[in-house]
Amino acid sequence: MNLWQPTPPELWQGRDDSAESPAAKRLFQTVTVTRDFAPETHRGKIALLGFACDEGVKRNQGRPGAQQGPDALRKALANMASHAGHDLLVDLGNVHAEPGWLEPAQQTLHDAVLACQRAQMKTLVFGGGHETAWPHGSGVLDAFPNENVAIVNLDAHLDLRHAAEATSGTPFRQLALHCESQNRRFNYTCYGASRAANTQALWQEARERHVTVLEDLTLLDDHVGALQQDLQRVIAEHDRIYLTIDLDVLPAWEMPAVSAPAALGVPLAILLRIVMPLCQSGKLQAVDLVEFNPQYDRDGQGARTAARLAWQIVHCWHT
Repeated sequence: MNLWQPTPPELWQGRDDSAESPAAKRLFQTVTVTRDFAPETHRGKIALLGFACDEGVKRNQGRPGAQQGPDALRKALANMASHAGHDLLVDLGNVHAEPGWLEPAQQTLHDAVLACQRAQMKTLVFGGGHETAWPHGSGVLDAFPNENVAIVNLDAHLDLRHAAEATSGTPFRQLALHCESQNRRFNYTCYGASRAANTQALWQEARERHVTVLEDLTLLDDHVGALQQDLQRVIAEHDRIYLTIDLDVLPAWEMPAVSAPAALGVPLAILLRIVMPLCQSGKLQAVDLVEFNPQYDRDGQGARTAARLAWQIVHCWHT
């Protein structure tokens, strides 16, 4: 079964203002949409990959629908204005996880990420559930086996679950075990975790694995600059950074379209204070946005919020 498929070009559509000025372009006019998976021909650019998958969310007893997330986010991104860096975006298609085929699909995404990273591309992945983080993160780790890689998660959940099989709740424990198998440090930082959304067992797992956690309440009431201090630590202590953004870190009023909407959450304006320094550090190697579920969106609000976040990342990433 071929789990990779090219993106239909018709997904990239928008308003054409080219008659106004040659500089009046939008992303649908500057993105490169490929018919073949050939990262070597796009060296140094940004690979956009979709992981069309519901399997991890289903296994984790969540609301399915994230499989439609990658294409919905492309549509929301397409009509945004194209500025510096956006012309580096290359759409390299989707990996599709058929029912019962989570592990083969994860292996396919891992191999795609590894190929892109070895071609000196950065990777931007649209999930899918947070099971996306296991193949994306392990692909980055395997691409840089002798480097100190930071894993930064913006998330209401720690996703360190013990389970008999991979789910959307297990990716960071899987990455921890992967690091152990390679005799390397597991450098995991989670910003925005909710005490109410994680059991005591998960907090114990985080302590045992020396995970750095700044909770949602800390980010919302940070008078001492703890966030900026910790961001400086992450940037200074690591060679590469993998950033994974579970959109359920946002408050439900900003992001209704996820499996588990956050009653409190961390607003987009605060998240950008994390994202932008990481993008501008010169060390950010890979980013994913996961858990977007268009079935629960309201008037496209969640899609626009997620697309604005992706837009900002690509714009800041080129520097």
